[in-house]
Amino acid sequence: MDMSSAAFPDNVSKALADGKLQYAMTETGPRFIQKRSKAREALPEFDQLRDQARDIKDHVLAHLDIYLERYEARVKASGGEVHWAETPDDARAAILGICRKVNAKLVTKGKSMISEEIDLNQHLAENGITPVETDLGEYIIQLRNERPSHIIAPAVHLTRDQVEADFRKAHTHLDPSRDLTEIPSLVEEARAVLRQKYLAADVGVTGANFLIAETGTSIIVTNEGNGDLTQNLPRVHIVLASIEKIVPTLEDASTILRVLARSATGQDFSNYTTLSTGPRRPGDLDGPDEYHVVILDNGRSNVLGTEFQDMLRCIRCGACLNHCPVYNAVGGHAYGWVYPGPIGAVVTPALTGIENAKHLPNASTFCGRCEEVCPMRIPIPSMLRHWREKEFERHLQPTAIRWGLGVWAWVAQRPKLYRMATALAARVLANQAHGKGRLAKLPLAEGWTQNRDFPAPQGKTFHQLWKERRR
Repeated sequence: MDMSSAAFPDNVSKALADGKLQYAMTETGPRFIQKRSKAREALPEFDQLRDQARDIKDHVLAHLDIYLERYEARVKASGGEVHWAETPDDARAAILGICRKVNAKLVTKGKSMISEEIDLNQHLAENGITPVETDLGEYIIQLRNERPSHIIAPAVHLTRDQVEADFRKAHTHLDPSRDLTEIPSLVEEARAVLRQKYLAADVGVTGANFLIAETGTSIIVTNEGNGDLTQNLPRVHIVLASIEKIVPTLEDASTILRVLARSATGQDFSNYTTLSTGPRRPGDLDGPDEYHVVILDNGRSNVLGTEFQDMLRCIRCGACLNHCPVYNAVGGHAYGWVYPGPIGAVVTPALTGIENAKHLPNASTFCGRCEEVCPMRIPIPSMLRHWREKEFERHLQPTAIRWGLGVWAWVAQRPKLYRMATALAARVLANQAHGKGRLAKLPLAEGWTQNRDFPAPQGKTFHQLWKERRR
């Protein structure tokens, strides 16, 4: 799928004019916030766990090479195989090679943001292999040929009526008079359709919330059980993950799991927390004959040691999206790539280049809610500021903004001129407000006043008021 982050302003305009999107976001957004708040209040040591989780990931990132090598050794010892992928092309080639070796025709997939990052579905389809998403939200957006609009709730941007229409269009083999007016009936229909796919699949692909260096184990968390069916029923299980998913021990993973579900959905734990270690052993009742792990870099190692390293602590809980006023106004597709919201505004420039995503770091009010709720204490606002600095350094901002900032900086470095200019501007704008306290139009700020009024100055500058108070 094409990347459209460069068209973020146009995407935003379309999103704000989309009535169904606005309704869907208004209905679902507050629920995540309320559930997280209750879960946090019910766990007195929640903030202490956040500190521990942050420290675990910081330790891993400082010794990433050691833990990756240890993980590979444990996977091999359990009978599995690790495939290292520097680029998306490498990852796609590794997965396609595994599928071709077993003559796979159908691949079932658990939820995986990395598979979205490498456009795995499109690549498999182009090579004659049918991919089927098994997470309900992912299945819905696959029918629509869309990207996820949320990290944990891929179809959060859709209404029930839209999903019903998609099911009727895709499931033409079912009774056209069936009742799909209630959510349970939609879920039941998806379950029945997907059950046949599980049984027919040759290969199952899952993501990984954690890769355990101590044991060579991969861990996934789901609420539907689709991950278990995807990795246990096919002959081959492929785990697709990025390098930062490593944690040292099962105990470390347990610590982070205690803040993951609470931050994401407000649950103490997800319904399913599934651990996989290698292929089926003699005596096992189920499991795959082959177990492969494809570990993707795709620019992440270049972030190590930089001001953006903290982004690699992200555990994809989606809390920053749920609490972001910008995301909740425009939805995830406006961001134009795999990762939306505040963390996406940091990750996308890092993985695709700031020249391709220059608008995203500016899509923030800097309210700080994202950092406040992040279970891994990622300083998202600081990293957004760093991206804005790089955008300015590389002359990626519009000429008018650069000239405007240049003039302001020149004036600001001359205190007397600055005070005279601001005093004059305050008086002029106060007069234009005609006592209303607000301005419907503001010179050089049409983008602001196009959708909202600007608070009018009260006639005096801060310097003037401070001087009077000192007297």
